[in-house]
Order: sequence, then structure tokens, then C-alpha cells
Amino acid sequence: MTKKLEPVVTADELPSSTQVVVIGGGIVGVAAALSLAERNIPVVLLEKGHIAGEQSSRNLGWIRKTSRHAADVPMAQAADRLWKDMPERVGRSVGYREAGILFLAKTEEQMAMHEDWHKSVAPLSLDSKLLSPTEIDRLVPGGKGDWVGGIHTPSDGYAEPALATSAMAEAAVKKGATLIQHCAVRTLSRSGGKVSGVVTEKGEIKCEQVLLAGGAWSRRFLGNLGVSLPTLPLICSVLRTKPMQGPTDTAVGGPNFSFRKHQDGGYIITQRGKLDAPFMLDHLLVGHRYLDQLRTQRSFLNIGFGKPFFRDLAMKRRWKSTQVTPFEQVRTNDPAPNMRLNQDALNNLKAAWPAFDEAQIEEAWAGLLDVTPDSNPVIDHIESIPGLTIATGFSGHGFGTGPAAGQLAADLVAGDAPLIDPTPYRFGRL
Repeated sequence: MTKKLEPVVTADELPSSTQVVVIGGGIVGVAAALSLAERNIPVVLLEKGHIAGEQSSRNLGWIRKTSRHAADVPMAQAADRLWKDMPERVGRSVGYREAGILFLAKTEEQMAMHEDWHKSVAPLSLDSKLLSPTEIDRLVPGGKGDWVGGIHTPSDGYAEPALATSAMAEAAVKKGATLIQHCAVRTLSRSGGKVSGVVTEKGEIKCEQVLLAGGAWSRRFLGNLGVSLPTLPLICSVLRTKPMQGPTDTAVGGPNFSFRKHQDGGYIITQRGKLDAPFMLDHLLVGHRYLDQLRTQRSFLNIGFGKPFFRDLAMKRRWKSTQVTPFEQVRTNDPAPNMRLNQDALNNLKAAWPAFDEAQIEEAWAGLLDVTPDSNPVIDHIESIPGLTIATGFSGHGFGTGPAAGQLAADLVAGDAPLIDPTPYRFGRL
């Protein structure tokens, strides 16, 4: 976890009742709590560890429309508007910059993928533009890469994950939300077939609605309720350099590296061409739903079998409300970074932009992504459990769309007109 993560001071006392309980203190859960509080809807957010302790502080900070599924672009567009207004909304900076994002193509095949995506989103009137090698050199000078071309979206940008969720959480508290850390939710209480509360390690809270925004933990929580959510884990390793002179403020994604400027003057870098895929029991249970992804993306995955499998196998998949749960046993998913992949990313970047020859690694971390079969999240009611809504499975894309995803989830919980059409995120599609 990045040592830059800003801690949040929250309440300790568990209220006896509220209208809505949000499970999970990542960016989506916090954004939902903020949105509900702004509507004067009583809301309590419960986090088993600490706010933004997992992927919400471990991601790259990118806020992009580029290369998203066409059906997911409206969410990204809504998020753009919310990110622009966020400093005023929460009363402080979240490190947001509309500095653009550029994706590079090394081969004609890669360029064809950018061209196909550009055509698919033409009706959405984005400012994305296909670039020639000469235009890439003008945008990001000093490069030595032999690029076929690229695609650039000037209205894309980034924010600081170590600040954003914490700032939103503090704003939610000021607007009336109750946030409690180090309090795991064990299960739901039900009355007459409907949600009537949540049972936590510290006691029960009565409520009318529950929003589950538990990230990679959502599958296990739902499984204990008899609901199967197909998600599998991937691990992304990241490094941050010490302050240095770089070629651009634009975020750049190459086939085997990516970088973007950090507000402290360094760069956030990752190996964009490789992710670690630890083999788990869930691969045997739901892996068949990912065969299409595996055929097209196998070269991007470091599939390994080892200690993570046995640690996961040892954790309960069924429990009673009186029993200690996996959420209490593991407060924070904290995978070790793969320094070989990090160094590979840095070497690839140096070859493309020699300005990074002088880069020095300040810190490194890794984050666990919860990936769905189509890489789109689920934001929907669970019909079999009236009163339960979920917002999860963001597949590594959740930070950028987090404010919009949280607001959409809050809309569904409150029964208000949705921010965007929620159809692409229905649970039934899976």
C-alpha cells in the first residue's frame, strides 16, 4: 500500500439503526455514502479495515474514457463531470488534473484495435483522436520508441488515489454520514424475506437498505448468502519514482509500460502488459465463464500456483452470524509487489523515453483487482434478497468511474432517477 495514503478519523460507536448501511470503504462505497448524505438520507458506512486501504489507494489514478467498452463510456463521462466538481464539493484538492491520456501502438494489430474502438464510440462525440508517430513525438517529446501510432483523449486525466477517497469520506461525515472503520459486517438480518439490518462483529444495526461495495471481498460475502457472483482475482504491481524531470504531464500507456505524473513530482509506473493471476479455488468454480478472456489475454497473465491458493482455501466460505469471519481475519488485502515486473516496466520505459534513465524508485506496492467475465462492474439490486444492492466487480477500472458508480448505486438504493442508464451493469447479464 502506498505510504502516501491519507488516514481518516471516523466514529467508534455503532448506531442501533439507520436507513442505509454501506458495506465497504473504497471509493465506490464512500461516493455512495457521500451522495446519500447530500440527500439527507441517514447512512452508515462500515469498513472492516481502513478507508481506501485496498484497491482504492493502490490503483494508478487514471480517469479515462479511452478504451472502455462503449456501453461503459457514459459512466466515464458522468465521472468526468463529477471529478471536475470534486474539489468544490469536498472542500479540498483531490489531485485531479485533466492532462489527457495517450495509448500507444507498437504494431499494426494494436493500432487496428485503437481504430476499431474509435469507430465504436463515434456516436458519443468524444474528443479522442488517432495520432501519427510525428504527433506522438510532439505530445511526448524525447522518445525513442518506434510507434505505429496511438490514440489520445485530451479530456481524460487522473487524480491522486491516496487523497481522493479520504477527502470524499471526510466530506461525507461533514454532511451527516456515519463512517466506522475496523468493523466487519458478518451477514445480513432479514425479516419477512427482506433486509432488516446487518450483523457486525460489534453488534447489529437495523436498516431498510444495504449497499454492498466490498470489492474483491464481495464474492465471499454474497456466497455466504447463497448468491454466486463470478469474479476472479488479478494482482497489479506499481511503483512510484522520486521527483524527476519527465517528458510530459499526459498519462501514457504503452504495450509493456505505463506512466503518469504524480503530484509530488515523481511518476507512477506499471507493467501494463503483465498481471499476476494467482490460482484460486474460484478458478475451478467459475473459471469456465472466463474462457473467452483467457483466449485473448493469456499472454498478459502470470498464472501461478502457491501460497495464495492455500491461504484462500483456509478461509471460510460459509459461517454463522456468531462466528468470526474472513473479513475479521484479513482486514486488508495486501499482496506483495512483483518487483521483477516493476523493474521490467521501468526498463521498457527507459528504452522508450531515455528521460527515465535517471528514475529512482521511491516505493512499490500491489493491489488485488476483482474481475468479472466481461470486465464491467455489477451495479444492481439482488432480486432474491429485497433490500440488497451491490456495486462491485470493477475489474481495475473503479477509481476513474468511482464517483459516478457510487452516485448511481445511491440512486438505485434511494429509488431516485438514475444518473445514467444502469442496464449495462445489471446482475442478470452474468
